[in-house]
Amino acid sequence: MGYEFQIGHGSEGGWTVVRVQGEMDVSTAPRIREHVVELILQGGRRFVVDLLGVTFIDSTGLGVLVGILKRIRAHDGELRLVIANPNVRRVFTITGLHQVFAIYDSVETARYSR
Repeated sequence: MGYEFQIGHGSEGGWTVVRVQGEMDVSTAPRIREHVVELILQGGRRFVVDLLGVTFIDSTGLGVLVGILKRIRAHDGELRLVIANPNVRRVFTITGLHQVFAIYDSVETARYSR
């Protein structure tokens, strides 16, 4: 059993860091979408989505991340993902989304990478 689902955010060095914990699936994906869309509406443009605590992601979770990426790009923003779980990373590789998203091993690397 994975962690209980949680989502939160903070500001770090000009980036909005959104931390997700637990499973990203059909039951939690809408909460992730609402959370990030609200931050975009509040003027957020540079996002790091920290998925270090994510234990599982399904197609709904992937779809939400793609939708968020499109919305952020429409506002000339940037989205970077932090993924360490090899099973979660594998989903991005299998689907080819590792070529769509900038994926890092840590929030620090994501924030400071050029």
